[in-house]
Amino acid sequence: MPQKPTFFLLIVLICACKQQKDFDIIIRHGQVIDGSGKPALMTDVGINADTIAYIGELSDQTAMQEIDAEGLVVAPGFINMLSWAVESLIEDGRSMSDIKQGVTLEVFGEGSSWGPLTPTTRREMKADQGNITYDIPWTTLGEYLEFLERKGVSANVASFVGATTLRVNTVGYEDRAPTPEELDSMKMMARQAMEEGALGIGSSLIYAPAFYSSTEELIALCKVASEYDGMYISHLRSEGNKLLESLNELIKIASEANIRAEVYHLKQSGSTNWNKLDAVISKIDSARNAGLHITTDMYTYTAGATGLDAAMPPWVQEGGYDAWAKRLQDPKIRKKVLQEMKSPATTWESLMQAAGSADKMILVGFKNDSLKHLTGKTLAEVATLRGKSPEETAMDLVVEDGSRVGTVYFLMDEKNVQKQLQLPWMSFGSDAQSMANEGVFLKSSTHPRAYGNFAKLLGKYVREENVISLEEAIHKLTHLPSTNLRIKKRGLLKQGYYADLAIFDPQKIEDRATFDKPHQYAEGMVHVLVNGQQVLRHGEHTGAFPGRVVRGPGWKGHH
Repeated sequence: MPQKPTFFLLIVLICACKQQKDFDIIIRHGQVIDGSGKPALMTDVGINADTIAYIGELSDQTAMQEIDAEGLVVAPGFINMLSWAVESLIEDGRSMSDIKQGVTLEVFGEGSSWGPLTPTTRREMKADQGNITYDIPWTTLGEYLEFLERKGVSANVASFVGATTLRVNTVGYEDRAPTPEELDSMKMMARQAMEEGALGIGSSLIYAPAFYSSTEELIALCKVASEYDGMYISHLRSEGNKLLESLNELIKIASEANIRAEVYHLKQSGSTNWNKLDAVISKIDSARNAGLHITTDMYTYTAGATGLDAAMPPWVQEGGYDAWAKRLQDPKIRKKVLQEMKSPATTWESLMQAAGSADKMILVGFKNDSLKHLTGKTLAEVATLRGKSPEETAMDLVVEDGSRVGTVYFLMDEKNVQKQLQLPWMSFGSDAQSMANEGVFLKSSTHPRAYGNFAKLLGKYVREENVISLEEAIHKLTHLPSTNLRIKKRGLLKQGYYADLAIFDPQKIEDRATFDKPHQYAEGMVHVLVNGQQVLRHGEHTGAFPGRVVRGPGWKGHH
């Protein structure tokens, strides 16, 4: 009688052995494009836990789950080099508009980062919240990223520490240089952020108060990031009339701080500047030939999107929104602003002038419900409705809305967009939130790049117009940015790397979002895996939240 349990145990063990599978997931018969730039290969991919375990023929192997990728491309998950999903992921961790395009890593930090915070900046961040509201239980940048991971996000997240954030934490919104003590404090915060895994320093120099930063201040911060093998990434001081001078500044910072540097959303704003692209390319090429690591990213549209602040001189914005709105209500100051908005801007960047006219500016983001009916109209249309000049209308709207008013500006040349796509050092960023076409997100309009930036590359520019090959496009969406960022074990389909995968139909992938109707998901992305877990299955979100914090090379948690 006592033998019975042993005998049962043996049976259980035999059954268990029979059920043991070779892999957790096998992706079969796909056209594997590994991110390296090498030609596609018809083969299988085996995944165990969060890792790519094998790439090659697996017909005699078994798995707990099989994905048939016949007719589909199997690629590494895409990296969004400029994501503004900082708040949208708090609201909705599914990251719908980007996951449906294969984005598995969101990179934040264009000038502003969601940490470090001081008690004052935390209060301001709370007061600035629009349609999306949330508590702020974190203080440092690392704590913010961990907050997202704990809350649950479908994509991985990473961030630069914002130079603007460091400045506001110490100097506030004043137009002056930091004192030596303030600069020390900024450097200390930068150091802590780098040790928590920040990717480097991000700046955005056309906006107040970032506009007040000197080149020397930025070099000092970048020297700190450089000690941790971080990177400097910047929205240049000018993308228009002073584009080449601003690029020189970035190259100088890279050289003096001994740091890799990237230009955010490379563009030539305003038709009078469209002829500058060749000069930009030769400047970057010569800096690279001289041993500097300079790269760029872009979005795939001829329009940018920001606020009406980019149509007004920075001096009127000193001290933050409240001070700005107050000045705009002073008739004397208003007259001066009007004059400067109309005269050629030489010392600051006017996107209104770069667009050329108010009918090339679409108003997309209002905070105040009573103004939301103007969403989608051009500034010219609203000016006509109100019987005022576009400049006066812009000033009125900023005051009435309690915000800078989200605005789309048509600035760029399609030929230049296509030429930029082909540059060997170009990667991609949406410069947008990752949103859902439901709920709170529908309260304002957006730029179609939030829904279509990556799909447009693969549909319009690769399949339809053959501007670059599919292998090259995928390299620029994956391995190139992961190498630039010095991120470990992501950006390639390779044994031992994390299993972040985008599996799509190369014949069907395309963007659907338009400027009139931006809230439309891209099509053709079939399956997406993040850290070995399936987030998209046959185009539908699975409800999985396997996203993790991805940290830069300075992270002190590295073992």
